[in-house]
Amino acid sequence: MRVVAGTARGRQLLAPSGRDTRPTADRVREAVFNALHSRGLVEGARVLDLFAGSGALGIEALSRGAASATFVERSPEALRCVRANLDATGLAGRATVVDADANAFLRNGTDRFDLALLDPPYAFDAWDALLARLPAEAAVVESDRALRTPPGWTMVRSARYGTTVVGLLARVHPASADEP
Repeated sequence: MRVVAGTARGRQLLAPSGRDTRPTADRVREAVFNALHSRGLVEGARVLDLFAGSGALGIEALSRGAASATFVERSPEALRCVRANLDATGLAGRATVVDADANAFLRNGTDRFDLALLDPPYAFDAWDALLARLPAEAAVVESDRALRTPPGWTMVRSARYGTTVVGLLARVHPASADEP
């Protein structure tokens, strides 16, 4: 696994061992970030990498010009990988690493983000609740199955890459009463 593009292009990334973390394949990250770039969602963005795993998604965002990234992970081994990967890529100065469960992190209140990168474990099935609390304007969601678009969001793009389904969601803002 490596950084696909940007200032850290080609740098190798560590991944936690075992089956609890599923690293996003290079070709999937490349396709996702090309789509994000074409919509202007990465450059200068405040990014949340929830269920960070190795940190590859957030690191890719930083490498491609995101202003900052917050990595949330609860596995000690994955946290070690995130920190080592940030150090190896020289991107640690724009990153915050949080040792927490994703749901607890969101429940405790947090800053707002421009973009959230969500790659939970395969068995995860609480998308509606997670996205209802997510403080972000756009979200990339990775799953092992197609997702139903939850209330408050619209599906901008969805694609299948082998056994992985990736969706790009945008928050829907209700029209204000002052608008014509």
